[in-house]
Amino acid sequence: MGHIPAGASQEQTILTFREALISTTPEVRDYSPDDWLYVPDHYAEYRYMLGTRGEHPLICIGINPSTARPGALDNTLKSVERIAKGNGFDSFIMFNVYAQRATIPDDMDRELNEFLHRENMEAFSYALEQEKSGSPAVWAAWGTIIEKRPWLWACLKEMIQRGQELDTRWFSAGAKSKSGHPHHPLYLRKDSRLESFDVLSYVSTGISNSAN
Repeated sequence: MGHIPAGASQEQTILTFREALISTTPEVRDYSPDDWLYVPDHYAEYRYMLGTRGEHPLICIGINPSTARPGALDNTLKSVERIAKGNGFDSFIMFNVYAQRATIPDDMDRELNEFLHRENMEAFSYALEQEKSGSPAVWAAWGTIIEKRPWLWACLKEMIQRGQELDTRWFSAGAKSKSGHPHHPLYLRKDSRLESFDVLSYVSTGISNSAN
């Protein structure tokens, strides 16, 4: 079953990232927090992150979350998990440029929710800090969906700036689109290898094109 937002995220009650890190529904949680990183820890209109716990995670970046949750990964997340393992990572974290759940990206907010974006950036900083052995590895994997909203480019630019503070390494996998967008995880070969991705050049070109 897909997720259709109940309304614009500006109309929803949203926890800050730090509030969402604290378990709010331990009595109904059906997964082990020692194995899973799920923020918030219950199904909501938004999701800051979903992944497995480890010392050397691959952080995969999509555009916005859909229905996946611990123990019920969708096909995209199953692919992310396989490729992370195949490239030598002991865990994965699924993150998104925008945190609003919507199975169909066209259902995302028309206008940027500044509060949700700010808290999502706090979540991104936290995700980067989960790397214990060196520079965080981030997999650009949003496909052409970034074209759905012009303000997504500014969100991505801020993510890149935060990543630079921790010497983040960016990767992509699979063939890029004609416009240079990194491949979405779905339909990638399970033995796909990560390749270095010049995210600074990519985002500069994308912002210029979206302004035209």
